[in-house]
Amino acid sequence: MHKNNISPSILQTKQHFEILDGLRGIAALAVVTFHFMEWVYAPDKNFIGHGFLAVDFFFCLSGFVIGYAYDDRIAKMGVLEFFKSRIIRLHPLVIAGSVLGLLAFLFDPFGGHPELYSTGKIILAFFCSVLLIPLPVIADRSFNLFSFNAPSWSLFWEYVANIVYAFVLYKIGRSYLLLLTILSAVAICFVSYRSGNLLGGWSGPTFWDGSARISYSFLAGLLIYRSGWIIKNKLGFLGVALLLFLAFVMPASKLNWLTEPLVVLFYFPLLIALGAGAALKPALKKVCIFFGKISYPLYMTHYAALWMFGNYYTSHKPGTMQLTLIIISGLILLVGAAYLIMVIYDIPLRKYLSNKRNERLVKQTVK
Repeated sequence: MHKNNISPSILQTKQHFEILDGLRGIAALAVVTFHFMEWVYAPDKNFIGHGFLAVDFFFCLSGFVIGYAYDDRIAKMGVLEFFKSRIIRLHPLVIAGSVLGLLAFLFDPFGGHPELYSTGKIILAFFCSVLLIPLPVIADRSFNLFSFNAPSWSLFWEYVANIVYAFVLYKIGRSYLLLLTILSAVAICFVSYRSGNLLGGWSGPTFWDGSARISYSFLAGLLIYRSGWIIKNKLGFLGVALLLFLAFVMPASKLNWLTEPLVVLFYFPLLIALGAGAALKPALKKVCIFFGKISYPLYMTHYAALWMFGNYYTSHKPGTMQLTLIIISGLILLVGAAYLIMVIYDIPLRKYLSNKRNERLVKQTVK
């Protein structure tokens, strides 16, 4: 089909796997809780010490969902429209997270040293954060790839995976996909053995660890979808959610280099297959939909508050009781803030951009 004759209907979102949406929300909450707790406790004392593996779950889920949403229509819509769809879906919150991160950096009431950095450096770091160009130059932000919004590192790799999908993965057969998945599994094992864990990817020195993490999990998710490995079961949302939560509260040990790859290589793909095949009770449908909608806004906007929490914790050293109240309140407030950002900013902006694009496509079709 000629690119100027794309029907707007080809761009419409497909029906969601609601339990998988719900699991995405559980994973997002696990990441936020992990980020709070890592300021306070060493990895071996942190009850949710493996919360960072939620990112690998996101990657696997992304491969499955991208295959489901685009395998049968990317050829009709074309690579350019596919990229536009992904940017409209993902980028408004990349910008929002960067703006919030900049404000937290400049006006943190509990500490930080913005005065140590030139205006030019701050502006450059901000624009790189907005455009997803890695620039680990701010010591006060632990030399994160994206100084003003640390979680953007996974979005960077998500974009890379989408580009590779559009140019290569959607065209290749299942046997080649399986081969690439096996090679990526070897890479994951190598990274974990070398580093002792799978925590890398977010900083300059661990940059390439991120490529191994996205490669395996995204390919595995795509392979599950294309192979139809959906396991019908009666676990329901709560059953699969509990199994997912167990991965995040798995105790840390000297065998992290072995246990973490096992979770990523086998357990998460199994949970995607179970989540896609589980039956959802009507009573939990709204919960899953809400969790699914809030997961990405929460993931992309929470980290600004985490730096303020970290500076407060370091300077004030609150007691256990106070700390518990702060973290629980913080989680609730961050979910609320993410919901507001989604409703006031993200959904209206995406709707506006999608409508503009559809209008343009309609005009081109008429011509």
